[in-house]
Amino acid sequence: MAPGVLLLFIAGYFLVLILISYLTSRKASDNDTFFVANRNSKWYLVAFGMIGTALSGVTFISVPGKVGAPSGDEFAYFQFVLGNAAGFIVIATVLLPLYYRLQLTSIYSYIEGALGTWSYKTAATIFLISRTIGSSFRLYLVVIVLQKFIFDSYGIPFWATVLFCLVLIWSYTFKGGLKTIIITDSLQTLFLVSSVFLSIYFICRSLDYNIFEAADAIKNSSYSKIFFVNDFMSSKLHLGKQFLGGLFITIAMTGLDQDLMQKNLSCKNIGEAQKNMFSFTAVFVVINIFFLSVGALLYIYAAKNGISVEKTDYLYPTIALKYLGVLPAIVFMLGLTAATFATTDSALTALTTSFCVDFLNFNKRADTNSKPMVRVRHYVHIAFSLLMFITIIIFNSVNNSAVVSAIFTVASFTYGPLLGLYGFGLFMSNRQVHDKLVPIICTLSPVICFCLKIASEKISPEETGLFLWLKTNIGSLLHGYVFDNELIIINGLITFAGLLLTSKAKTKVAAL
Repeated sequence: MAPGVLLLFIAGYFLVLILISYLTSRKASDNDTFFVANRNSKWYLVAFGMIGTALSGVTFISVPGKVGAPSGDEFAYFQFVLGNAAGFIVIATVLLPLYYRLQLTSIYSYIEGALGTWSYKTAATIFLISRTIGSSFRLYLVVIVLQKFIFDSYGIPFWATVLFCLVLIWSYTFKGGLKTIIITDSLQTLFLVSSVFLSIYFICRSLDYNIFEAADAIKNSSYSKIFFVNDFMSSKLHLGKQFLGGLFITIAMTGLDQDLMQKNLSCKNIGEAQKNMFSFTAVFVVINIFFLSVGALLYIYAAKNGISVEKTDYLYPTIALKYLGVLPAIVFMLGLTAATFATTDSALTALTTSFCVDFLNFNKRADTNSKPMVRVRHYVHIAFSLLMFITIIIFNSVNNSAVVSAIFTVASFTYGPLLGLYGFGLFMSNRQVHDKLVPIICTLSPVICFCLKIASEKISPEETGLFLWLKTNIGSLLHGYVFDNELIIINGLITFAGLLLTSKAKTKVAAL
């Protein structure tokens, strides 16, 4: 596949997005439009567009790759997806009614009234740090693919590729914000879903399978096991761990995340927002079944054609871009680009919204939509684009995928305290937290959980230092239990316990 063809395709793709941005923001581009799309979004567009945001480029590449991983994952990821679905239902029935009742622009404003100012700023800071690192990590992994298969051919340096991607994203989001993203994400989701189905078609054609033969091949392969119910203590793939992890990760990283909730808050009312969540959940579950099916077919194809890759994440791009032909390669790049940029453009908008509302107090000003305030929002948007650029360059300079993955893992742990904060606010309204201690509690909780995760893993021959001490001393107390996604529950409980221990009963004010 000629790099020039792929480059022209990407250029055309972004011209379409920029055109959509112009059409959606030419009449109104104030802060209400940017933050909540004037609370006039169509629920079905929001639901469909959220698929592209929820399924990042990492998911697009990694989920198919994990099907045949040496760890024996097979279709175990679907257990996690079922937990996700349960989490989305909790969000629709518990959190969305709360957000709509309070008419929030930033969901972290709830914490200010429930717990206090320090708690509120802590929750918002957790989101800003976690989403910046997480979105940068996802974009970084996809930029590596673009660099390897396109830009290296022209001698373009890595930093220029990163800057190119972020400038393109900024160019179609800086004016219309969420109003533009509702439309562009719907288009990108269409590309993403089409790419998955077309990939299955092209692989089946190369294997001389019809759809029924492909289904039988997947079913009879060594990759199709879904439910893992043995070895609860030592297996990361156990149904209980995967389902509970999926449930609480969804509540924390979707329901307590400004990025995805911002789209829900742009609907006209709670009824439409709930329609959005329920329909989104159904499509999300189905599309992940097809992602896993793509993975099984890729491994069957690789075995038949003697293809091997050094990392499972390279399997999909290698086969799509080198073996299936020009059209399948374009289809793959279409899906990858759509998945990646639907996630990143949404994140930049959410980061800008959170900072403007939670730290610059846009929601408390009468002149929110004035030209000076719109100009301030532009500056914040540019600043977060530059921050993501710097973060990705740092990831690349580290030049160690294990270290970069560890950074991302630490960032994902920081969502755990949000569970504790919101849980305390919802269920312990009769107690008052020690507000200034909240940042300390929310810092200690993920640190403890990160140590627990390290302690539960096997000792490698080259292990030294703190990690060896944790595995030797703390690991022995776990009796062979291995943590995985369910660790976020422990994270939230530690935060909740810390808040409870440092809180006091609220003083009742006597009625006059």
